[in-house]
Amino acid sequence: MASTPFRRLLHWGPISVLAIIKLITWSMVHLLGMWWPPHASIGGGIHGGLFLFFAGSTLYYFLQSLLEGPGFVPLGWKPENDENKQHLQFCTVCNGYKAPRSHHCRKCGYCIKKMDHHCPWINCCVGHNNHGYFTMFLINAVLGCTQAAVALSICMYHALNRVWYIHNGTGREPMIYLTLTTLLMTLLAIGMAVGVVLAVGALLYLQIRGILRNQTTIEDWIVEKAVGRREEQGLPPFVFPYNMGWKQNVKLVIFGGRFDGIHWPVRDGCGEYDLTKEQKAQKQDKRVRSRLYVAVSSYSGRWVPLLSRPRAALAAPCTDEPRLPLSAGDVIRATRQRRHWLFGEKILMDSSHRGPRGWFPRDAVTPSDMLPGDMPDVYDTNKCD
Repeated sequence: MASTPFRRLLHWGPISVLAIIKLITWSMVHLLGMWWPPHASIGGGIHGGLFLFFAGSTLYYFLQSLLEGPGFVPLGWKPENDENKQHLQFCTVCNGYKAPRSHHCRKCGYCIKKMDHHCPWINCCVGHNNHGYFTMFLINAVLGCTQAAVALSICMYHALNRVWYIHNGTGREPMIYLTLTTLLMTLLAIGMAVGVVLAVGALLYLQIRGILRNQTTIEDWIVEKAVGRREEQGLPPFVFPYNMGWKQNVKLVIFGGRFDGIHWPVRDGCGEYDLTKEQKAQKQDKRVRSRLYVAVSSYSGRWVPLLSRPRAALAAPCTDEPRLPLSAGDVIRATRQRRHWLFGEKILMDSSHRGPRGWFPRDAVTPSDMLPGDMPDVYDTNKCD
């Protein structure tokens, strides 16, 4: 289940971010004192103060997005009007209905309000409560690291050419002294800063694009599938109900605290459950197109079954989705496929609840066109991993 806010810090993601912030900040403070001392000129003071502002803001918004959390749908939640239950999906883990725009995160252990994605760097999801903080964290990180990458590169150039400046310079060039340790740490800081600008900059672009359309990363995928599904079936185009215009969309993120994360304003002509209805229709289509399989051998759920299934192990799906352990005779409804792997849901004969889902090797099962209740007994071939 989801950890407490302060326990989220005890994870490799937040610890790595804090270490990167400390390394780049230390390198800038150490070298700026030799290259462009803040106390020696107005320009140096502004330059140093601007970086400290970016560094402080990056740390503040990072901690805020982590400690605030994404916001969780209350356990056992259901709509006020029982008639609306038919438009919503039921979460067996949280024992309640999924509110509009919410999705269950198996890593956090809860249904997340307006879930965008699970971010390992803050060790929780980006959702309704912390979306604004997370975006500000990205903005300040990119700006601060851009400034640091340029400044540290200039400092490194002066440090490496210090001897030349001593003999051939005018005497006004800054003298930057580096030991072997500080040289290596500065090179590492430059690499980290450039990496943040490229990687986090790309993420920031996606986040800003989504904010302007009031559309999360998950909703991007839902809308993309809706377009194809409706064209194929000759249905009217899908209208995303939460796009209120870019100005209003930005306000919905900045002033998101005015909303409870469950009820959202929708554009004219759209209903509160339009998106959830489309989700249910897509899942129904997927179930219709799915295929039943029956397990003919056991599979322990090992991610890399190298000894027993080397071909499958070498072509494992590039995803952190779970693996589905199997016993001979299990019935699975597969909805996705790779060359050596299938993704599906185990059908529980004696339960009305959904079974576990995950990836499993294709050679552990065989197709079946029979209904689950008509499946014959299958004997174990003693092939397990």
